[in-house]
Amino acid sequence: MSKIPQAVGPYSVAMRNGDLLFMSGQIPLNPETGELVQGDITAQTKQAMANVQAVLASYGLSFDNVIKTTVFLADMNDFVPFNQEYANYFPNSKPARSCVEVSKLPKGAIVEVECIASFK
Repeated sequence: MSKIPQAVGPYSVAMRNGDLLFMSGQIPLNPETGELVQGDITAQTKQAMANVQAVLASYGLSFDNVIKTTVFLADMNDFVPFNQEYANYFPNSKPARSCVEVSKLPKGAIVEVECIASFK
């Protein structure tokens, strides 16, 4: 079974345009069941980032190729614990990032991460 969760709507998980990969937001879905991983911001961030990693790997890329991320949090009070987990995925590079609080995310997720990666 794929390590990448299927899109929950009429869109692509990722699209390549030249030397850039534009990834749709990844929520903490279990790729085998399609169900949301339950738990706190750390547990949900781990799964969302595992999904990001799986999409990157399917294109032969890694977190070192990421140049920009956009993070959506259901509660900005989760900013500090989110950052603590997120930092584990970027030990060699620190991509540009935006982080915003939103009123609701698909399937009741509390975090969503999208990114742009470079093939160079």
